[in-house]
Amino acid sequence: MKINTDYLTFQTEGEIDIIDLKYMLENLVKKSEVTEGLVSLNVIGSTGALTAIEYESGVLDDFRRILKELVPKGANYKHDVIDSNAHSHLRASLIGPSISFTIKNGQLQLGTWQNPVFVCLDIRPRSRKISVTIIGK
Repeated sequence: MKINTDYLTFQTEGEIDIIDLKYMLENLVKKSEVTEGLVSLNVIGSTGALTAIEYESGVLDDFRRILKELVPKGANYKHDVIDSNAHSHLRASLIGPSISFTIKNGQLQLGTWQNPVFVCLDIRPRSRKISVTIIGK
């Protein structure tokens, strides 16, 4: 069994910037030479999240809109006393910090329109880091 840990690093623009990770992950899977297994991603930080969504402008705009409606900015959150980004932490906790995908025949098993994405939920541009562990044979 092989176990490979690597990192994805990139810059974000802040406030619901959505980064497509599909091609970066495909490259890491290829580099790992794992043909059957699992790839697990974990955000390092508390204002970023991982999910899978169709990477199409209409869906992305809808996703941004529902996040703003579900957890509005400036809704008198207690954490805002510290740094005005309580909504960022709350949105990230709803989506979650990790996601996994299976690998079969050396390929990520994704649906036709399914793209793994990172969602930056902080209020400012940031340098981001995601831990990627690939396990398999």
